[in-house]
Amino acid sequence: MRLHVTYAGGTIGMVDSPEGLRPGADLQGWFGSQLEGIELASNITMSTLDPLIDSSEATPEDWQAIIDDINAHADEADAFLVLHGTDTMAYSAAALSYALASMGKPVVLTGSQYPLGVVGSDASANVTGALRAAISPRARGVMLFFGHKLLAGNRATKTSSWAFRGFESPSVSPMARTGAPWRWYGAPSVGTGWQDPSPYKRQDVAVIDVVPGMSAARLRAMTTPHPDAVILRTFGVGNIPASEPGLVDVLAELAQAEVPIIVASQCYQAEVMLGHYEAGNALAQLGAIGAHDMTLEALYAKTVFLLSQGKRGADFKRWMDLSIAGELTLQD
Repeated sequence: MRLHVTYAGGTIGMVDSPEGLRPGADLQGWFGSQLEGIELASNITMSTLDPLIDSSEATPEDWQAIIDDINAHADEADAFLVLHGTDTMAYSAAALSYALASMGKPVVLTGSQYPLGVVGSDASANVTGALRAAISPRARGVMLFFGHKLLAGNRATKTSSWAFRGFESPSVSPMARTGAPWRWYGAPSVGTGWQDPSPYKRQDVAVIDVVPGMSAARLRAMTTPHPDAVILRTFGVGNIPASEPGLVDVLAELAQAEVPIIVASQCYQAEVMLGHYEAGNALAQLGAIGAHDMTLEALYAKTVFLLSQGKRGADFKRWMDLSIAGELTLQD
């Protein structure tokens, strides 16, 4: 088994400074010490992105830099490990899942809540767990390992800024839990894949939370000028205050301008069902696209991915309703 490690940045490799945590730890040396005496160590290569990414500043171009590094080593490695900051790790995991959906080799992302040099850090447990997951014959697609759990990468969401169990998978069970032995619960569903994807490019996607009392004027201000797409995070299964004067009119203007309106839920667990209630029927009538049970991270990354592939109009909607890499649950 040959493994390639991409060090993208994040808390795991940071050191203290007068201005706060910053990159600076000898992560390559530390990583080698974790593998000392293990036969696999001689079959591991490692690259470091330059510059390293603070994940709170990550962009779609940074997603592409990680993808490019993986693709550059695709012929010489059987599995991949990405060391990444926790703030946007779930976004990156989802983004990688679409772009690498047809690669056929496992990729595991991990990081830590504490830097590797801090006593009691979770860095060692996360890295060794991710390493074991990556080389397992049960590993499939892009995954995220954190806090003793292996999650499908495009099903994960960050739930805590401090707990060692910082990520959860709200709509599907974990792929595995650590233990003696590990407990495996099955791989995520397989999607359509995507052959030869175009690189990620930054897109103007507006993510808007609907709140009680939101006015039409505020919604219009948030969508002026028109973005490339709107992700509307609504109540319940896709409900909005449709009786608010002018609110639906603003959405109708977006629809007429062929701006995709993708409807997600603010609930931790939800299946968007447009038109199930009268309060969501207006969105259904406008041709809005339901997000199914995708996490916000998976939905945002998928929107950027499809726009980067040049998908628009009916083609965009068709792909949003399909599973590319197991990111949504298709109903019978």
